[in-house]
Amino acid sequence: MSEPLEPEHGTRPRPATDPAGPGDVLAPDRSSSSLAPGPVPARRDGGGAGRFWSARRIPAAVLALLVLGAAALLLYDVAAVRADRPAMRWRRELAGELAERPLENIWVLAAAALAVLIGLWLLVLALTPGLRALLPMRRDRPGVRAALDRSAAALVLRDRAVEVAGVQSVRVRAGRGRAVVRAVSHFRELDDVRADLDTVLGAAVGELGLARPPSLSVHVRRPAKKG
Repeated sequence: MSEPLEPEHGTRPRPATDPAGPGDVLAPDRSSSSLAPGPVPARRDGGGAGRFWSARRIPAAVLALLVLGAAALLLYDVAAVRADRPAMRWRRELAGELAERPLENIWVLAAAALAVLIGLWLLVLALTPGLRALLPMRRDRPGVRAALDRSAAALVLRDRAVEVAGVQSVRVRAGRGRAVVRAVSHFRELDDVRADLDTVLGAAVGELGLARPPSLSVHVRRPAKKG
């Protein structure tokens, strides 16, 4: 039986997991994360970063206390009736009002509207994340989440804007979807100042590392004349 032929020069194929020996040249694995890290491009899907959810501790505590108090009061009244004692006065009056007062009564409609508003408010609190002042940042590392306060983002943009030649003062209002910049220029053409602000602030917004960079709205005007 003939033996399998060995590769030329007496070498054998080396598995990909074996370390490179002397004289071996391994092709770079483009799928490996050991390559030199470069700038991480901003992903259009927001980098998988969602908004932070508020704990809603105060509304939850208030609702829990109200439910606990109502349940305790009702349980006490039911136990009193079961012990052959008369029901509490509020329960007798409530039963009488529900039996006698018509549905189109103004107080019945007002109580129903109030209950609907409270229910809608609780649904909004349960289904919305809250914490609107926090802007989620890109998730470039798994398991790490970060956010930037809107006031901090506005401060960064303002500091960058005042460095533009011709800008006297700047006001920045940073929102979740748009950053409004209002600058006052005391010299240079307003179009030139606005073009420089668009360039500088556009780069600054990209450097913030936000998952959903806000759009820019830049307004430039002359200072108001005194007197």
